Formats: sequence, structure tokens, C-alpha cells
Amino acid sequence: MLTLTLVVVVVSAALILGAAWGLYGRLPDRTEGFLVALAGGALIVSVMSELIQPASAHLPLWGLSLAVALGAVGFTLADSALERASDGSEGKGLLLAITFDGVPENLALGVALIGTGAPEVAALAGSILLSNLPEAAGGAKRMAESGMSRGRVMALWVGTAALLALAAVVGNLMLQDLGDAPLAAIRAIAAGAVTASLATEVFPQAYKEDHKATGIAVTLGLLIAFALSQLGG
Repeated sequence: MLTLTLVVVVVSAALILGAAWGLYGRLPDRTEGFLVALAGGALIVSVMSELIQPASAHLPLWGLSLAVALGAVGFTLADSALERASDGSEGKGLLLAITFDGVPENLALGVALIGTGAPEVAALAGSILLSNLPEAAGGAKRMAESGMSRGRVMALWVGTAALLALAAVVGNLMLQDLGDAPLAAIRAIAAGAVTASLATEVFPQAYKEDHKATGIAVTLGLLIAFALSQLGG
């Protein structure tokens, strides 16, 4: 239970602190772009090591491919609908990306935390913080700039943090006996959603704000996340 509590706190705190930073702190555009690109690099590692690779052990290639495609298509359709409804998704796209990635990932995460040791928890908590904090900061800033009140923006991010925390708790307490194949499908769907979000929301925004330094930031994020994954074994 201590492990679960720690990860839930990190998941929630990263989004809430990131949103507060984007709304009330000083976040220059180039810094925002660099940090979002850093998070994108970290998510590349997470997609492969925490989602696709574990899922491939329990799904045939066709099943894995179908689930990943379902996640990508689902995110793309939802993102397109959001863009039409809001005349440009602004920071809402990042909020949607985090939600689509986070809910299935945290369901599986809750199960994965059963029996996890301290080094793995530290690596996992660091990866979550690295990816969620700058994405929340950039997303909240964009939502405020589009005309949404700070109070409403903050409420949306707090609600998202609560939803992801709840998903981890549900996964840990209620999905232990779900079976390897269904959990693998959940991971694969999350992988497809986050991959689509990287292509349509994360990297384009990062390049728009930070231009050529985006490549350096993505590489740095990838290396940091890989180092954290090695720490976790």
C-alpha cells in the first residue's frame, strides 16, 4: 500500500504542480517548448519499455498491432472532435493526450506495482514526474491563453489528476485477477494513444516554441528516461 500511495501522490502532484506552474509561474515559450520536448523523449521510452514490450509477451503480433491501432485511432478521433468543438485544441490537446495515455496506463500500473521494490518505484516515479510535469505546465498555459479562466483550467487538471490516481488504485486493488492478456491489451491501447499524441500534439508544439533545440530536448528526455528504467531493472 505504501508503494501505491507513493506513485499515486507523484501522478497527482506532477499534474497539479505542472498546471500551477503554467498558470501562475513564469514559463517563457522556449522553455516551455524545451520541457515539452523533454517529456516527449521520455514518453518514447515509456511507450516501448512500459507498454508495448510487456504487452508483446502476452499478445500475438496481430492482437498487439490491433490494440495499438485502436488506441491511435481513438485518440485521433477524440482530438479531432475536440479541435472542431473548440476552434483549435490549444492546451486541451495535451490534457486529452495525458488522459488517453494515463487512464489505461495507470490501470495496468496499479497491477504492476504489486510486489514492486524500492528501486523500481523510484524509477517509475521519476519517469512519471519527468513526463507529466512539463506537459501539464504547457497545456495549462495554452488553455489560459485561449481565454479559459484560471480557475476552470486548474479544476480540469485537478480532475484529471484525480482520475489518473483513481485508475492506479483500481488497477492495484481490483484488477489483480484480470489476466495477462486483458492487461496487455490495456497497455497496447495506451501505447497507441500516446504515440498518436506525440505526433500530433507534443512534438509539433515543442518545435513551434523551441525550434531546433527540440531535437536536443527529445534526445535528453529519452536518455534520462532510459537511465531511470535501468535503475528500475
